Amino acid sequence: MNIKQAKQEVVDTVEAYLMKDEYGEYVIPSVHQRPVLLLGAPGIGKTQIMEQAARECGVALVAYTITHHTRQSAIGLPFISKKEYGGREYSATEYTMSEIVASIYNRMSETGLSEGILFIDEINCVSETLAPAMLQFLQCKSFGNHEIPKGWVIVAAGNPPEYNKSVREFDVVTLDRVKKILVEPDYQTWREYAYKENMHPAILSYLELRNNCFYQMETTIDGKQFATPRGWEDLSRMMEVYERLGKSITADLVGQYIQHERISREFAEYYELYQKYQQDYQITEILQGKNSEAMVKKVSHASFDERVSVVNLLFSGTRQAVRKVMLQEEVLEKVFEVLKALKENLSSGNLAQRLEDYIFDLKNTREKKQKEGLLERREDLCIRQAVTLLEDYAKLLKQHSEVQGEEAFDLVREAFGKERASWEDEWDQAGNTLEYAFDFMEAAFYNSQEMVMFVSGINTDFYCVRFLETYECERYVRYNRDLLFEDVSQQIRRRIEEL
Repeated sequence: MNIKQAKQEVVDTVEAYLMKDEYGEYVIPSVHQRPVLLLGAPGIGKTQIMEQAARECGVALVAYTITHHTRQSAIGLPFISKKEYGGREYSATEYTMSEIVASIYNRMSETGLSEGILFIDEINCVSETLAPAMLQFLQCKSFGNHEIPKGWVIVAAGNPPEYNKSVREFDVVTLDRVKKILVEPDYQTWREYAYKENMHPAILSYLELRNNCFYQMETTIDGKQFATPRGWEDLSRMMEVYERLGKSITADLVGQYIQHERISREFAEYYELYQKYQQDYQITEILQGKNSEAMVKKVSHASFDERVSVVNLLFSGTRQAVRKVMLQEEVLEKVFEVLKALKENLSSGNLAQRLEDYIFDLKNTREKKQKEGLLERREDLCIRQAVTLLEDYAKLLKQHSEVQGEEAFDLVREAFGKERASWEDEWDQAGNTLEYAFDFMEAAFYNSQEMVMFVSGINTDFYCVRFLETYECERYVRYNRDLLFEDVSQQIRRRIEEL
C-alpha cells in the first residue's frame, strides 16, 4: 500500500487497540494487540506518518531509532539484589528500567497523556547482541523485565534487505506475532502531502514532468545513488531559506540532498529554466489580469516540458494566493471565538485584563499541544498570528482605559471589522487570481491535456479544495466535470483494449 493508506491503517489500528468496553477494559487485550510492522524503502515517510497518526488519534508519541542503542540501554543495566527463597537469602541479578520504557513514563508525565504510540525505527537492523531483545520486544511487548505500559501501541519500521546490508530477516514465529504492512513509494499520494506542506513549486513542477525521479534507488560501480521523498522535502526547505537570503541554489547544493548524480544535475538545470520561465512569461502579470497575446502565442508553440512548466507556474501562483487567504481565515476564526467569549463576559471585570486572560489561555493551549506533539505547523502558525492580533487589541484597550463595558468592546469590534474587511479584499483577489489563471489557460490551451493538469492540481491541493467549497468558479466546475470525466473514460477504454 502507499504511505497514505499505511497511515490510515496505523490510525485504524490505534483506535481499535485503544477502544474500551463498558468496564473500562480494552476490547482487544494487550496480549492480542499485535505490533504493527511497517516495511518499506528508506526515505518514503514511515517516520513522518507516525507523527500524523499520533496527532489524529490524540495520543502521545515516543520514537526511537533502535540502531542507536546498545543491549544495555535497551533492556537496562544489571545489578545485584537480595532475594529470599525457601527461607534462605540469595543474591539475584535484576535490571534497571530500560531507557526506552522509562522514556514512555517520562512522556506520560510531561504530557498528561496515558496512551500513545511507541515507534521503533530500523528494527531489523539491530546488532547481533540486541537482536534477541528485539524479538522479545515484538513477541512479548517488553524490554528485559519491563513491560510496555498498557495503552501504548507498538509500531516498528524497517527496510527490506535490498536497501540495507545490515537487515536481519525475521523468522516465522516473530512474523506470526506482528501486523505486517508493506509500504511502496507513490508520487500521487506524496504530491497531496507536498501541496499541503507548501513545498517548493520548482520541485513539484519538476516531478510532474519526471514522476520516476520522485524515488530512485540504484546500485552503480560508484556505490548507491538515490533520490527519496525525504530528500526532496529537506531540499525544499533549504531552497526556501536560500531564496530569502539571496543565495544561489547550485547543483552542488541539490546533490547534497538528492544523492543521485543524474537527477540532481537535471533538477539543478531545470530550476534555472523554471526561474527563466517565471520572468519570460510574466507569470505575476498574468495572475494580475494583464493577459498578453504574445505570451499566449509563445506558450502554444513551446515544447511540452516548457508548457507543463508554465502551467505549474500558474498553478503555483494561484495556490499561494488561495493558501494565504485560507490561512488568514483560520486566524480570524480563532480570534472571533475569543472575542465572542469576551463579549459574553463584559460585566466580569476589566475588559483588557479579561482579554489578556484569554490570550494567556490560548498560549497555554499551544504550548500544551506542542509538548504533547499534537501541534501541526499550520495550527501553530495560526495560533501565533491570532495571539499577535489579540495582543494588539489588548494594547488598544489599555490606551483607552477610561472606556469600559460595551463601549470598550466596540473599539475591539471595530478593529476586528477592519481586519475582516482586509481579509475579504484578499479573498476577492484570490478569486480573481484563479479566474485570471483560467483566462490564460483557456486562451493558450483550452480543452487540452494542460488544462487537465491544471484542474487536477486544484483538486489535489488542500487549500484550493477548501476555497472552492465557498468560492463559485463556473469554469472550474465545468472543466472539472467535462475534462476529468473524459480523461477517466479514456483510461478505462485503454484498459479495456489492453485486456
